[in-house]
Amino acid sequence: MPSTKAKRSPGGRGAGRIRRERCAAILAAAEQEFAQHGFRGTSTQAIADGCGLAKAQVHYYFETKEVLYRALLAQILDAWNCPLNAVSAADEPYDVLSRYIEAKLRLSWQSPQRSRIFAAEVMRGAPVLRDFLLNEQQGWVTRFSAAIDGWIGQGKMRQLDPLQLIFMLWSVTQHYADYEAQVLLLMQRERLTEEDLVRVSAEVCEFFLRGCGIDMPVVKS
Repeated sequence: MPSTKAKRSPGGRGAGRIRRERCAAILAAAEQEFAQHGFRGTSTQAIADGCGLAKAQVHYYFETKEVLYRALLAQILDAWNCPLNAVSAADEPYDVLSRYIEAKLRLSWQSPQRSRIFAAEVMRGAPVLRDFLLNEQQGWVTRFSAAIDGWIGQGKMRQLDPLQLIFMLWSVTQHYADYEAQVLLLMQRERLTEEDLVRVSAEVCEFFLRGCGIDMPVVKS
């Protein structure tokens, strides 16, 4: 059964500095190659060239290209899910949703290629991610949905379908990465700046929070 985790645990607890540094360099090179050429078009040799290691060294840390690809996908999803790993109905929806939107948009701004790798994997039927999506990611969605249902029950949000809200959050926050070329052309930018990020984050947060019927904090003048 496929897993998003590598057979070894490179860079994990107790790993040496050289091991951690090499694994980080390999993953960074793999990110560039998979984003540009896709899974099938990427070779381990190209990844090795990108990080300045021999092909045999890459295979020492990650036995196959698929193991490396799974490790990278796991790293991407861990970063995306992290802001909401411990969410519950005891939290305030304004704080949770605004923090999640801002974090996801920042990741799209800083590492757009990661979103494209994930999108490409899903578009080819999620052969590597399928089991992960049906298990770990389903658990994450279930916890988030339960929190949303709790907020609805407490009268802090209007009645809505939690799953559809999650889909829309993913779609909007990843749009700036997956369609970066279109975004830059239409915004007449060569690149997206920190100022753009702050402004877009505020607008997206307000759009979702008001649409969900969540009270916005009163700004004192």
